[in-house]
Amino acid sequence: MERLLSAVAVMEKHVGGESVWGTIKIAVLPIAKVFTMCFLGFLMASKYVNILPANGRKLLNGLVFSLLLPCLIFSQLGQAVTLKKMLEWWFIPMNVLLGSISGSIIGFVVASVVRPPYPFFKFTIIHIGIGNIGNVPLVLIAALCRDTSNPFGDSDKCSTDGTAYISFGQWVGAIILYTYVFNMLAPPPEGTFDIEDGHLPIKGLPKDVAPEQVPLLAGAEEETDSNASVKGKIKRFAIFLYEKLKLKQILQPPIIASILAMVLGAIPFFKRLIFTSDAPLFFFTDSCIILGEAMIPCILLALGGNLVDGPGSSKLGLRTTAAIIFGRLVLVPPAGLGIVTLADKLGFLPADDKMFRFVLLLQHTMPTSILSGAVANLRGCGREAAAVLFWVHIFAIFSMAGWIVLYLNILF
Repeated sequence: MERLLSAVAVMEKHVGGESVWGTIKIAVLPIAKVFTMCFLGFLMASKYVNILPANGRKLLNGLVFSLLLPCLIFSQLGQAVTLKKMLEWWFIPMNVLLGSISGSIIGFVVASVVRPPYPFFKFTIIHIGIGNIGNVPLVLIAALCRDTSNPFGDSDKCSTDGTAYISFGQWVGAIILYTYVFNMLAPPPEGTFDIEDGHLPIKGLPKDVAPEQVPLLAGAEEETDSNASVKGKIKRFAIFLYEKLKLKQILQPPIIASILAMVLGAIPFFKRLIFTSDAPLFFFTDSCIILGEAMIPCILLALGGNLVDGPGSSKLGLRTTAAIIFGRLVLVPPAGLGIVTLADKLGFLPADDKMFRFVLLLQHTMPTSILSGAVANLRGCGREAAAVLFWVHIFAIFSMAGWIVLYLNILF
């Protein structure tokens, strides 16, 4: 009992001197702000208002993804990162990787128990295992740090550190998304997810290999010219790697911005030239900061608008959809808490950095990644992905508030 009372006293001291109710308030208010802006986007995209039709949402998504989000990442990560900090932050990308592995294992167990309709077994695993490690955490951190009573101290430092930590892990998430997720969401042997009988057995591969399964170097065997130059061979090998690793999909604007920020921020000369407040080129960074501030309202309006078509017809069924929601929002976070706690016990995390630990925990707590819906669209199961994303984000409003309350109690 004495230990419990002392823990509560310590928590009250750190969280602005407020009670447990104050902690709940700090956790719930950012979620409420996010929900409000998403609802406005949903309202603007609804048929009753129709200010954000499908084409408008597509343009807004493109603007956020290609300009506003890269500007936010470049300015915040570049200002915060140094070579020493990059070495200290090594566990952030590792946490993303471990989160995907543990989430996928949980997804496999849930899918094995629930038995989703064919051919959505791998689809179920992915939508439980792959969380949103970028957009939603960035918005939550911004909303949390904006409150002067936040437990992490100075609002500017809170926001800069939180954004830098989140951005530092995004490049790993992109690689996972465009390699592992892309392959897992491949259409079944029938070539389409639109199969009438959901209980069909898994069929063998057809005799005719699909075009995307043809080896990329099939034509290389026809090359009989023994005098082919070394330069030509290197060129063909580079093209093979480029296609095989899907570098075009991986090197998206946010990832390029992250790489540039890490490289330029880690070199003292470039950091003094670009990122410090009295730097000759700070006007460029300041412009990126201004554009980056517009990312959060725009992305929330776009997210709310994108969910307007979500709860439509889906072949997953109520049982599978509920299992995905439960697996992603209830089963995955405790596994993440165990990973972060073990890493802390082993000394892998920077000492006395509460925001670092909070971001690691958030990475395991988020709803299913929005970008997985984009990949699902490419693979032909976009309708089912939209339905899952809609319901997962609706229930995440409540689950994230509960988990954040628990994390603040643990950290403080």
